[in-house]
Amino acid sequence: MNHYETVFILNPVLSDEQIKETVKKYEEFLVSKGAKMISKEDWGLKKLAYPIQHKKSGFYHLFEYTAPGETIEPLELAFRRDERMMRYLTVRLDKHAIAWAEKRRKRIQEKA
Repeated sequence: MNHYETVFILNPVLSDEQIKETVKKYEEFLVSKGAKMISKEDWGLKKLAYPIQHKKSGFYHLFEYTAPGETIEPLELAFRRDERMMRYLTVRLDKHAIAWAEKRRKRIQEKA
């Protein structure tokens, strides 16, 4: 099982209900493929550095999870096929990145 982080940007014209539905869809997709969710973060609506699909903002979300390596390809294929998805990035975390992610989660919990 590898440790992954996926950040994705959803289209800003979606309603709150559509955003929740999309996030839940991909969370369930990962769990069905054997992934264990560690953390989910909703970063909200953010301005983009450059326009994507003629949009200047998007809804950012982050998933942190452990999963078998063969889970990533079908996930990214589903991302490419979904018109609600503007961009995504999945990275495998090494031991240093995992430690940094744990510190980030602790800081977020302390602020809440």
